Amino acid sequence: MENKEPLSPHIQIYRWHISSLVSISHRITGIINIIAITIICFWASSLLLGENNYEAINSFLNSFIGKFIILGITWSFLFQILSEIRHLIMDLGYGFEIQTTKITGLIVIFGSIIFTVIFYLIGKNFIL
Repeated sequence: MENKEPLSPHIQIYRWHISSLVSISHRITGIINIIAITIICFWASSLLLGENNYEAINSFLNSFIGKFIILGITWSFLFQILSEIRHLIMDLGYGFEIQTTKITGLIVIFGSIIFTVIFYLIGKNFIL
């Protein structure tokens, strides 16, 4: 008689947890951040190519889409930082309890959103 059940948790029966969402998002934001840093370096290097090239990129970044991208990159950096702090604490041997991992995962998710809004408001001179 052959067993029809999967040998490991399959995507159809696996229940998502905050920790798995944060872990996957941490990897994705890491890739986004590498690409963002590369683009920022090219943008800064465009100063060497003349004012026109720099102004073209600068005008794009001042458009709605450019500002949306900047806001997304800001969130990505903040998510990565908070997730790295969470990983550092776990590397020290703390925070492995189920309830603690849920709380720290939510802190990473909502904290990155809150900090992004705060940075936006600081940039718009609404606060500080």
